[in-house]
Amino acid sequence: MKTNVLSFVFLFLLSAVQAQKVVSVVGPGKAINPYKYTITKKATYTKAAVSSAHPLASQVGAVIMKQGGNAFDAAIATQLALAVVYPGAGNLGGGGFLLARRSNGELIGLDYREAAPAAASRDMYLDQQGNANISLSQNGHLASGIPGTVAGLFATMPYAKLPFAKLVQPAIDLAENGFVLTEREASSLNSTREAFLKYNTRPTAFTKEGKWKGGDTLVQKELAATLRRMQKNGAAGFYEGETAKLIVEEMQRGKGIITMDDLKNYTAKLREPIRFNYRDHQVISFAPPSSGGILIAQMMKMIEKFPVNSYGFQTAASVQLMIEAERRAYADRAEHLGDPDFWKVPVDALISETYLSARMKDYDPNKAGVSTQIKAGTVTESEETTHLSVIDAAGNLVAVTTTLNGGYGSRTVVGGAGFLLNNEMDDFSVKPGVPNMYGALGGEANAIVPGKRMLSSMTPTLMLKNNKPYLTIGTPGGTTIPTSVFQALVNLIDFKMDLDEAINKPKFHHQWFPDEVVIERDFLADTKKQLEAMGYRVKERSAIGRTEGIRILPNGRRESVADKRGDDSVAGF
Repeated sequence: MKTNVLSFVFLFLLSAVQAQKVVSVVGPGKAINPYKYTITKKATYTKAAVSSAHPLASQVGAVIMKQGGNAFDAAIATQLALAVVYPGAGNLGGGGFLLARRSNGELIGLDYREAAPAAASRDMYLDQQGNANISLSQNGHLASGIPGTVAGLFATMPYAKLPFAKLVQPAIDLAENGFVLTEREASSLNSTREAFLKYNTRPTAFTKEGKWKGGDTLVQKELAATLRRMQKNGAAGFYEGETAKLIVEEMQRGKGIITMDDLKNYTAKLREPIRFNYRDHQVISFAPPSSGGILIAQMMKMIEKFPVNSYGFQTAASVQLMIEAERRAYADRAEHLGDPDFWKVPVDALISETYLSARMKDYDPNKAGVSTQIKAGTVTESEETTHLSVIDAAGNLVAVTTTLNGGYGSRTVVGGAGFLLNNEMDDFSVKPGVPNMYGALGGEANAIVPGKRMLSSMTPTLMLKNNKPYLTIGTPGGTTIPTSVFQALVNLIDFKMDLDEAINKPKFHHQWFPDEVVIERDFLADTKKQLEAMGYRVKERSAIGRTEGIRILPNGRRESVADKRGDDSVAGF
């Protein structure tokens, strides 16, 4: 494997595996009981906290910190646990971003987004007539980019304290011996049954005779074996050897294009985070190839000169202003954003005060904008994703968002290895003007190129107050991710909400095209009517995102919240 941000840690990992006997914390009567657990939506802890999409994963992260690990250890262990207990989005076969601020003030942005295989090409999803075949970019073997998650885990290890052998053991136990499904998880597996049967070349752990029900135990022996290979051999236990061989064999059976060389050559990369100020708070978020940091910077700076607080929460005035900021930011996303290693992204220009002030010159507070008339600005420079937030006793802040893209990714499990592959190739611009599965448009900036990383909406975000650690937050939700984080931050800062309210209040979303405002079903009815009277097309939809947040209160305690919209749960001490 090429020399990169993670490779030097490999020998350390091997010696740590040999030197330390790992004692399991998972099982009946132990710290984590996978057969009997509860969901905790909010709590305040004295020292350390984790908020994630599954109670068992949050418990794993908390126990790791209680045993001497820091927030980075917890982030690694929680991601590994999510790969087992939350197969719809937790993953080994996907990718993501880690954003962190160490207690010494150092900022870290780790990019382990998936990448296009060497055999990928710009028009690979077009038929002979030039029409886009989005079925191929969204389902099955050809939809998968090179997985980055495992590289990201090992790139995080230099900032951790405990050996990887210890961090992966809870996930191994959960996969080997199983865990009890919630009603929601059982329903999700049942609804995906036909896709699993259609897109897999080997039997998987996710289907069985009859339907899954809450209380059933899901056992994943092949996944446990894959995790053990990582425990023994580090990153090479995934990108080389038996696991890599199984991935390539799966590709060959299903006409995919990921090769041994693709896997061996994949690297995690360090990215300089996006930083900006908003009403005396310093916001830190992720840079391209994530669009999230630039989008929230644009949206927040576009509304900053307006008296948002005096407009009131979810009034027509405040919502309309925020919609128009969202519209303009997403127009810029389609035109200007892509992988900075392949496309010059004018970051400084896009978030400059002068540029953003000009973007709002045609804003009219009395009527709806029209997306066909509002283009990208001119510059001279799964939804099935999952997020976890961690704060430890030392004040290290970590925000991690990872994804398979759609629910259960490409719906394809690597035969013999037990993990799902992503369908991230759909996040490229398959053809200019053709929307992806989330309705997002793109052009040259996000065209398919071998080795390139597809544009993402993931928005792991940190915030400082008075230059001190204050907040870690993020959410899944495809293109709704940046607007969800945007609204949560505005709820906290402008509307003075506590974290529970900021996360769980009704959400809305606009992304330029399609030219419509989508709202959650509990959105205020009067505001909806007023928006429609202004000329907005408003459409109700199911829950938007699942936000996880932890905030440090003035007394130093950790206010921890898991979104009401799923099985999300917090843990800590």
